[in-house]
Amino acid sequence: MTDEATRDGSAPARPPAPAELAITFLYYRDLPRAIAFYEDVMGFTLAIDQGWSKIYRMAGSAHVGLVDETRGMHRAADTKPVQVCIRVPDVDAWHAWAAAKGVAGLTAAKDSASLGIRAFVFDDPEGYQIEVQSALA
Repeated sequence: MTDEATRDGSAPARPPAPAELAITFLYYRDLPRAIAFYEDVMGFTLAIDQGWSKIYRMAGSAHVGLVDETRGMHRAADTKPVQVCIRVPDVDAWHAWAAAKGVAGLTAAKDSASLGIRAFVFDDPEGYQIEVQSALA
């Protein structure tokens, strides 16, 4: 029997229930520093504590998982081709908050008519880019 077939040879049906959570895992050399950032700066709530992996609720069923690179499936890398994006009702208030927290790589908030958003970006402690955006009215 293969993973693709049931005992009678037919392909299994996709399970009918939707996913319960969406989790994007990011890998860190300094997990305590990342934890402090996502709790104190981003204000995310710890949803699942797995010890060396901490899963934070961002919005709805969207979560970000912070993983100690020495224990996880991947290792932290200097190049971070990942962006975490959150949509908020007031991007300018978030920009003021990020500026007050002294986050690295903070850009000005700008409108993008082609995307229909106002947004800015900054970096977390190990260089993952965070985008904060609001829909243009």
